[in-house]
Amino acid sequence: MLGLLDRAAQLTNFKWETPGFGPLTYEAALKTTALAATLLFAHGQTTERTVTAAERLGRALGVTVKVLPYWGEIIVELDGAPLSQIVPAKPIGVDMGRALAVTTVIDQICHGTLSAEAAQSALESAGRLPPASTPRFTLFAAIGAASLGVIFGTLDTTSLLLIAASAAIGALVRRWLSGFSNNPLIQPLCAAFIAGVVAAAASRFQLSHGPTLVGFCPCMVLVPGPHILNGAIDLARTRIALGIARLAYAGVVVLLICAGGLFGFTAIGGANLAIAGPSPPVPLAIDVIAAGCAVASFGTFFSTPWRLLAFPIAAGTLAHAARWALISVAGTNAATGALVACMLVSVLVTPVADRLHLPFATLAFSAVVSLMPGFFLFNAATGIVELVSIGPSAPAALLTSIAANGATAFLIILAMTFGLILPRMLFERTLPAPT
Repeated sequence: MLGLLDRAAQLTNFKWETPGFGPLTYEAALKTTALAATLLFAHGQTTERTVTAAERLGRALGVTVKVLPYWGEIIVELDGAPLSQIVPAKPIGVDMGRALAVTTVIDQICHGTLSAEAAQSALESAGRLPPASTPRFTLFAAIGAASLGVIFGTLDTTSLLLIAASAAIGALVRRWLSGFSNNPLIQPLCAAFIAGVVAAAASRFQLSHGPTLVGFCPCMVLVPGPHILNGAIDLARTRIALGIARLAYAGVVVLLICAGGLFGFTAIGGANLAIAGPSPPVPLAIDVIAAGCAVASFGTFFSTPWRLLAFPIAAGTLAHAARWALISVAGTNAATGALVACMLVSVLVTPVADRLHLPFATLAFSAVVSLMPGFFLFNAATGIVELVSIGPSAPAALLTSIAANGATAFLIILAMTFGLILPRMLFERTLPAPT
């Protein structure tokens, strides 16, 4: 035991010279590697790519490390020595700009254009990059929610304006709350509550023929898609505990969104939100344009740089056109259309995400956000609330509606997850990871 402690002390104080760089200690190299892993992990990068990038950085700094990610912390161990760094980290953020900046710093260190001694400060600067500006965030929240309204068949101007205004107010409230609260659950809850209040006002004053979609669409922009995909990828890679934790977090967020929206409508409207009927078909051109606007909006939510936004928009519009053709022309169901569309997106996005070291789940979800079954999830939640209020005398049709909406939502999420993950994992099996 004393020998191990002596060895640790020697390694901590030992310095080496990296060619062209100044001397660093093993402890400093571990600290730098742990910081990079934490920033990637906390801002939406997949677990596998986080581990790969951290180990690659460690080798560039002259150490061989083992990265062990958990919900709440990341452990970076020095291979063959009793030295490690334990850093608090929760994968609850999604920020493409910061993830891209961190990977750029890692590339610079690995290619020898940034000194090892400057790595720590460069990574800290990357982690402090500001998110999308509040005006941009608010504007695209309104555009995204209105676009989802168009996709689900709401074409009257008044309803779209109400949807946009509700989402914009919710976005401003989310930014305001982020200024003094680090709790990630308060923001979607309050934004969904606002959506419910606006929908209740639209219903009471008869401002819209579709108050249900006025309430649903601003809530759908709050769905934590990247966390669902990252959790599913972790499960597929047998990181069971981390995958379950990610999915549990996403599930809690979805539950709070449903609760906030329904409570806002009930508190102001004095009645339960009605279950929305089937969405009418939308012409292909309008559907594709709306899908592109939704992709741009979610890219903004994830702080995607402007120069990278065109690619997920192109992939998303192509996927949505394929889904429209499968459902409207071939007559397939929504789950099959989502499966094919997501497989197409995964095939297009995976090589680009790997080449540019971008978070796959964030980039892919931005492209397929309009396929998320928020409509069916919120319909199922609305039906459950109505079932509770009616009690034992509830009609059988209500139970059937709840079951059908819940099952449809589950199948679409399953199809989307499978469609995005399968090509991704096949690419990783057949193609070497870019350096």
